[in-house]
Amino acid sequence: MEERKYLATWKKYLPIIRLHLKKSLTEDQNFKLNITDFESAGDRGKSGYTFSLTIENGKVINNISSSGVARDLFETLKSDEVVKSIFQDKSIKIAVGKTFVLSIKTTHISAYK
Repeated sequence: MEERKYLATWKKYLPIIRLHLKKSLTEDQNFKLNITDFESAGDRGKSGYTFSLTIENGKVINNISSSGVARDLFETLKSDEVVKSIFQDKSIKIAVGKTFVLSIKTTHISAYK
């Protein structure tokens, strides 16, 4: 398993991600990441930095094992108490595409599943 190269980069972004997570409760959020922050942490080459991360009730429900960038983001998020409280009873999809825009879409999980 690869070392946690992107933890420091995600920790730097944590305050802005926390803000956008709160705002995502009412509307989808998008913001541009600085690609050089990630390139200096580790070169992903052709595979790039794109990923999709789906979290329900604070647990990852899709396979992110092949994406160190996604794994380190989740590691950073779950270590933050404010973010952990936002995760409760919600489904949150976080994705980064080829244009290096991080998007956050949050939906409430129905108690009547």
